Amino acid sequence: MSSSPAAPINVLLVDDQPLVRAGLRVLMADNPDLLVVGEAGTGDEAVRLSRELRPDVVVMDVRMPGMDGIEATRIVTAGPGAPRVLVLTTFDDDEYVYGALRSGASGFLVKDMALDDILAAIRVVAAGDALIAPGVTRRLIEEFAARPEPAAGGPRTGAATGAGAGPEALPPHALPGVTAREREVLALVGRGLSNGEIAERLHISAATAKAHVARLFTKLDARDRVQLVILAYEAGLAP
Repeated sequence: MSSSPAAPINVLLVDDQPLVRAGLRVLMADNPDLLVVGEAGTGDEAVRLSRELRPDVVVMDVRMPGMDGIEATRIVTAGPGAPRVLVLTTFDDDEYVYGALRSGASGFLVKDMALDDILAAIRVVAAGDALIAPGVTRRLIEEFAARPEPAAGGPRTGAATGAGAGPEALPPHALPGVTAREREVLALVGRGLSNGEIAERLHISAATAKAHVARLFTKLDARDRVQLVILAYEAGLAP
């Protein structure tokens, strides 16, 4: 007796450029495990359709008229059963990516990424993981490290609260209850290393590395690996 095929990943596309949405929709049409259930051109529409359609993943642009993708992400990811959000950005000139991740996004997409990478990113996030992957995310992490703190009165990337906002920003080096070994692990997570790479670097087993990361999730009240990366930078552990 053959098993029933898995349900497709329901995706909501949010971008103020119709051509971008059309391109992604056509791309996903050839993949039966991905289903575009709706499209939005503004942050307000993204919030409304997320509530109505209950997608698994929202591919979210950052710069849009009216409510931007940061605020929309904060609202969309709040509460139990919320969809996962993948930020869609041009990255090189977008100063709000960090704020979007702090608002509850589980990763990011770059608009000039290879199409296969975009599809893979959606699947990774839908599976409950965060898009912190060597070769893709490391560039983002390096950019975060090079960016100055927001000026007074500017966008507050760490001020979000609520279920979708993730942990509050910590003062530099303030990691209560975190052991010395866990600080080492957190520093390597902040550099974009996978559990296997962390195990190799610290000469421990992959299972031990995974256990350390799991304890960091609990101790730092982090929802996913993206938030651990952010906390590593805020604690001054990642270069």
